[in-house]
Formats: sequence, structure tokens, C-alpha cells
Amino acid sequence: MILTLSCPDRIGIVARVSTLLFDRGANILDAQQYDDQETGRFFMRVVFDPAEDGVEPLREAFATLAETFQMDWTLRDPAKRRKVMILASQQDHCLADLIWRWRQGELAMDITAVVSNHPADAYPHTDLKGVAFHHLPITPDTKPQQEAALLRLIESTETELVVLARYMQILSSDLTAKLEGRCINIHHSFLPGFKGARPYHQAHARGVKTIGATAHFVTADLDEGPIIEQDVERISHRDQPKDLVRKGRDIERRVLARAVRWTLEDRVLLNGRKTVVFTD
Repeated sequence: MILTLSCPDRIGIVARVSTLLFDRGANILDAQQYDDQETGRFFMRVVFDPAEDGVEPLREAFATLAETFQMDWTLRDPAKRRKVMILASQQDHCLADLIWRWRQGELAMDITAVVSNHPADAYPHTDLKGVAFHHLPITPDTKPQQEAALLRLIESTETELVVLARYMQILSSDLTAKLEGRCINIHHSFLPGFKGARPYHQAHARGVKTIGATAHFVTADLDEGPIIEQDVERISHRDQPKDLVRKGRDIERRVLARAVRWTLEDRVLLNGRKTVVFTD
């Protein structure tokens, strides 16, 4: 089982959580914690084997403790795979990478669907065999209807996490509000620099010496959601925009894959406009 929690910081949280698990016969396998002194909040992730009598007695006991400490908490069985929907546009390098990692067992998830504003034949090099594919075209005039269809699909498939794998459409404020905390985007820039469209061309025009990519939660504010993971690569004055795009694809793939995996493993906790990430 994986227990995650956040609450106002105070003395005795670790001791009370550990004692409760011990008293209920649980065996702690891994524990990580963080005290944010700026916000006064405490964060914790605990992996443990439950006692033979199961999880429900422990869940009930922990609910009482959580109320005492004003905790936001989750208790999840990692054997239960999360349902994930992947959205993509014409560029499919991140989509193909996620599907490959899923097929290799690297990402413990069930893909409910791949959704695109382009038809399936736009991805001749991506293995979509056995994956439900939905073509939802969009224009400025049909955006409300397209997003309504997308939301119905998310709800009908009981999707828990939505991944924008270079989905080059800006989600409406209404949809982002409904997906708060469960929608990850990959932005092809090291945020907060070079937001919006054509960031590699922006970077080239400024003569930067490193380029990067950022995986973040989606919010109504474009490219300003809480950051989960970032990475960079050095470039030189010899690199043209097409070289930055080529090198950037590799960064985007690995950054998004790490962000998705850490989220699936309950390693990412929201902390206001930031995140706490308990990496492995």
C-alpha cells in the first residue's frame, strides 16, 4: 500500500503515523517526508505491507488520525493500475514513447484511449494496436462541442489521469477546472522561459546555450501549472531551430515519461503553485 499525506506542520506527525501503522501490524518498506518551512506544510509518502486482516480497519483508523491533523491523504493499492488517457496532435514522439514504455511494463497504467484532433493514419510509426483511438477534430467554432465530447469520454472510461503528449490545443478554463490535479502537459521549453508557441525558435532568437522541457499540471493559466519535472541539454551557436527541435524531442520524451511514472507511483504531491516530488 502507498500512503500519501499533507497537512499543517506540527510536532509528532511522523511518530503518530508510524505508531498507527505498527499498532495495526503494517510493515513499513519505504518512507519519505518533507517539511516546507515557507508554507508551514508537511508532506509524507509511506510504502508498507498491510496486516493480514486487510486495509479497511487501517483506513478507518487513519481517517480519525487524519481529522486530528487536518490531513489531505490518500491510501492506494499500487497493484490497482490507474486509468490513463493520452491526448496528442500531429507530432507523435511523446505518444509513441509512452506507449512503448507501457508495453514494456515501465508504466503501470491502463490506457483508456488515445485521443487526437488528427485521424489515426497521421501516426504511421506509432503502434496503436489494441489501443482505443478516438478522432475528435476541432476548429475554433467547434471547440465547445469537441471538449464536451472529450469530457464525456473521460468520464465514461473512468479515466483518472489525462496526459497531453504534445496535444497542441489550449484547453478551456472550464475543462482545466474539471481536470485539476489530474492532467499533465509536456511543454517544449524550460519554463518559465519561452511560453506559448514555437519556443525553440524563441530560444534560438535569444541565443540560449541550453534548451529544456517541462512537465507540469495543467491549469487555466497557460504553461503556468505546478511543475513536476524538467531537464535540459546544452546547445551551441551552430545549432539552428531544426536542430533544437530534434534535440528537444529527446528531452520531451524522457521528462514526460518521468512525470507520468512518478504520478502513477503517488510520488507527486501538490503544494500550492508548486509540487513536492518524492523521487525514487
